Amino acid sequence: MDLITIIAIALGLSFDTFAVSLSIGVIRNGILFRQATRVAMLLALFQGGLTVAGYFLGSIISNELKAADHWIALGLLGFLGIKMIVEGLRKGEDTGTKDYSSMIVMVTIALGTSIDAFAVGISFAILEVMIWRAGILIGAVTFLASMTAIRIGKSAGERLGNKVEILGGLILVSIGIKIFAEHLLKGS
Repeated sequence: MDLITIIAIALGLSFDTFAVSLSIGVIRNGILFRQATRVAMLLALFQGGLTVAGYFLGSIISNELKAADHWIALGLLGFLGIKMIVEGLRKGEDTGTKDYSSMIVMVTIALGTSIDAFAVGISFAILEVMIWRAGILIGAVTFLASMTAIRIGKSAGERLGNKVEILGGLILVSIGIKIFAEHLLKGS
């Protein structure tokens, strides 16, 4: 898988954390840079780390799944993308009621927004992606997206929240279709 595709997947995955970080910026509009950095680092660690963990689980079962790898990637990315789109459409402007100050809440949020990354890691194993490069890129993109979103949230408010999740879902669905089409065009 090429670098551009991995970055596009990283962008798609980071939209959940972008939406959460936007909310954090809105709710904690007095958040300091070091606090924002801690939030972004936690989200990035979970996003990149669970991608790598999913890869290793996928590696264990990948030989059995080789014949259907393009279907699995399409299914996983399509499912996750559609899930993000639906969640984005369902969410109202109710992000102001969440409390993001405790570490338990932050770890729960980080885990919840990274489940998609775990599933992507499984599909990466099937597609034989260089996982350490992908994990680091996904973590870095997540960190940058989170820091950016917190800053935007501090100044722009919550009017963008659910729209970024819809865009992230559309990106993941598109990437799933791209992987499927590439496989069909190769004829393997």
